[in-house]
Amino acid sequence: MKTMLPRFITKSIHAYLDYPVALGLLAMPFLFGLGEINILAFWLSVVTGGAALLLTVLTDHHLGLIRVLPYSLHLAVDGAVGVVFAAAPFALGFVGIEFWYYLVLGLTVLLVVGLHKPEDSSAMA
Repeated sequence: MKTMLPRFITKSIHAYLDYPVALGLLAMPFLFGLGEINILAFWLSVVTGGAALLLTVLTDHHLGLIRVLPYSLHLAVDGAVGVVFAAAPFALGFVGIEFWYYLVLGLTVLLVVGLHKPEDSSAMA
């Protein structure tokens, strides 16, 4: 028996999540003291947050400011970030809060991408 999770995260919902997530990735390393054990834990989040903010500004969705990048590319980048974040604690030897920060965020990003509701191509005309 195959069970699938309901795909309910629309392009619009995703767009509303993008800015707070990007700002959170910029702020949380300071709030959680990331980098005290491994400086890469600090910079990975800060650089990703800046890139996520830029990606959101450039994405073709209703909250994108310049709208030059297709939403499908945005989703692919999000998926890649999820994989990198989930793998980073193991690959980079993170421990403690740094381990859990990246593992939880990585798995959460992958879940959000996985729950993305495909757009109805007939409604896009």
